Amino acid sequence: MNTATLPKTPSLRRTSLALLAVATVAGGLTFGAGPAAAEARTSAAGIGAHCLWAGTGYPQGASVAAGGQTFRCDTDRGVASWSRGPADGRPSTVPNPGAYTNPTGLFSAGARQPGTGYNDYCVGSQLIDGTEDVYQVVAARDGQLLWKAAAPIAQWTFDADAARPGPSGRTASLCIDGNLT
Repeated sequence: MNTATLPKTPSLRRTSLALLAVATVAGGLTFGAGPAAAEARTSAAGIGAHCLWAGTGYPQGASVAAGGQTFRCDTDRGVASWSRGPADGRPSTVPNPGAYTNPTGLFSAGARQPGTGYNDYCVGSQLIDGTEDVYQVVAARDGQLLWKAAAPIAQWTFDADAARPGPSGRTASLCIDGNLT
């Protein structure tokens, strides 16, 4: 009679948790991460990296026209981003709502939009109207996306039927020690 001892089988619960942990690490999932992190993980994995423009995803290699220029969806250090082509005067093929809110989850780095009141800032006691510039999405050192002034508004070609941002509703009285209050 054979009296070999069979190894104990791990409990189903322990096995399931171990498999979930392995799948999470292998899949690059991070619970609670924002859209920029998800976009970066997708790009880094090289699977279906998409660029965002006004909340719509575009695949690698796609080109769009906005403000009289062409933008191509590429990758920059493994993250989907827009590279700007030459000014060609083509009408816009994408919506251009303006730089009206935080770009995270709406635009990828490299996208440009006309400024809005969201971009107002102060230099000393002088109010600088956000509508005077074109803003580009850039990634900060911590990976967060933000709008940064990139060109004078004269370099943005508005389509004939496009809404143009109006002047700021703010006044210089809101500038205190260089801060917009």
